Amino acid sequence: MGYYLTTAIAYPNGAIHIGHAYEYIAADTIARFKRLDNHEVFFCTGTDEHGLKMLQAANKLGITPKELADDNAKNFRDTQLALGSTFDRFIRTTDEDHYAASQAIWRKLEEAGDIYLDTYSGWYSVRDEAFYTDDETEVVDGVRLSKETRTEVTWTEEESYFFRLSKYQDKLLELYKNHPEFIGPDSRRNEIASFVASGLKDLSVSRTTFDWGVPVPGNEKHVMYVWIDALTNYITAAGYPDDEEKFAKWWPADVHIIGKDIIRFHSVYWPAFLMSAGIELPKRVHAHGFLFNSGEKMSKSVGNVVDPLDLVDAFGLDTLRFFLFREFSYGHDGSYTKDSIITRKNSDLANEYGNLAQRSLSMIQKNCDAQVPQPGELTEADEKLLALARAVPDTARRHVDTQALHLYVEACWKVLSEANRYFSAQEPWKLKKTDPDRMATVLWVTIEVVRIISILIQPVMPDSAGKILDLLGVPEGSGEAGAKVLPTAVDSGSGAEAMGAVSAGAGIGVAAGAAYASAALAPNVAEAAADGIAAAEADHRSFAAVGFPLEPGTPLPKPEPVFPKFVEETE
Repeated sequence: MGYYLTTAIAYPNGAIHIGHAYEYIAADTIARFKRLDNHEVFFCTGTDEHGLKMLQAANKLGITPKELADDNAKNFRDTQLALGSTFDRFIRTTDEDHYAASQAIWRKLEEAGDIYLDTYSGWYSVRDEAFYTDDETEVVDGVRLSKETRTEVTWTEEESYFFRLSKYQDKLLELYKNHPEFIGPDSRRNEIASFVASGLKDLSVSRTTFDWGVPVPGNEKHVMYVWIDALTNYITAAGYPDDEEKFAKWWPADVHIIGKDIIRFHSVYWPAFLMSAGIELPKRVHAHGFLFNSGEKMSKSVGNVVDPLDLVDAFGLDTLRFFLFREFSYGHDGSYTKDSIITRKNSDLANEYGNLAQRSLSMIQKNCDAQVPQPGELTEADEKLLALARAVPDTARRHVDTQALHLYVEACWKVLSEANRYFSAQEPWKLKKTDPDRMATVLWVTIEVVRIISILIQPVMPDSAGKILDLLGVPEGSGEAGAKVLPTAVDSGSGAEAMGAVSAGAGIGVAAGAAYASAALAPNVAEAAADGIAAAEADHRSFAAVGFPLEPGTPLPKPEPVFPKFVEETE
């Protein structure tokens, strides 16, 4: 099964910040999840390099817009790689194939009779790349601002091509009604439906006061206004218009992951453009909220903008990735502090996850010949905990498919909490003297649950979960492509060349040795076999392997702490 997801393309006129990282890590988590769940994934991200903002920023630096774009696009790409992003295509709107795609869709809009030449006069925000009406602005301390974004606007008059957005008002409202899943979360859909119902005006889609952009076909005095150019990147990457086979494979996109500040462009303008061009709509647009630093919106003037790589250096990449979905409801705003990151690292990772693995594996090392123990007859408590863990994959799939990443992580942690309670209640350290066989069963059940959760949490914490699986003696297999950090899209200079087979190792591969499976311990083995997945064929680290338990007698390495507690350095 193919799965195509994108992030928004970042405007590279400034430094990357934690908000960018939030989006990139979320999209990467979804991509990794789908790969491990036997999907072939195409994950696209990149930079939006045209427009007046880039031209002005370059002029201030005394360089060309292309030189600025080249430098900053590389910074964005390198930062994504440092955040563990496994994108397949890093697209740049200065790529040659993107110019061709933008001009191709423009011609489609013209053929539909939806592009016309007129004169624009109104308030324009350079930062937003958006026009505003009088009633959408207000004067504050002598400066006219957009009411919505609080950015400065200036009066602009020029010849412009327009897109007949008003023509699509009823069709858009019908889309939201008949396909409520198109916009997520639900609160965003309600906002957009209300905006569209209030009335749509035709949209200015070209500029003549600068030339840094995609030329309008047939009238190169105009360059395309940034949103036709920028939004088209999603179909450029999918092969539009020339690679019909690739486009048929990947389009429509399964989800666009974006920030709430650009939801209008993606859920109003973009579907209208596609309707006009006769191109199928994406299946879903999901808008996440903003992150605030100690309750304050991050800004250069306040001086509280955080470089995400500073957080990685301080706490570790996997800790940051985990924190973002454990601490906040994805899709809504959230506020973080240094202390909140430390608390999550020490309580959720070091205690509930790492300590459970360390305690159980240390007992196995000392009391079970450093091998996966042989379980005996399972009790009701054993069966209940195992059933709880084996139910998580379906729960996780539902949450990931609606981008409720916090609920996916929460489902995993509920099981770990139960496993900790189980381990404490069973007291295997006492059983080693009174009932060694029962001790072995308790230890097997515990590490089997840790194995299941470690497989499922790989998309969030690929390196740390991989280390836990190493300690459990789980072979790497071809699931490596969906788990640990892997080589990603090559740097072609233009950004257009894509990695050939990043997702090839997604789900089912041939693994060395057969996993231990019995009807009593793995009730879903028969179901997996019915899907054509045998124990010997299931990639040991893919989601398909959840139903094939740890094999008794498997040698285990000496356990080492994976999540040491954070201790702040003192001078």
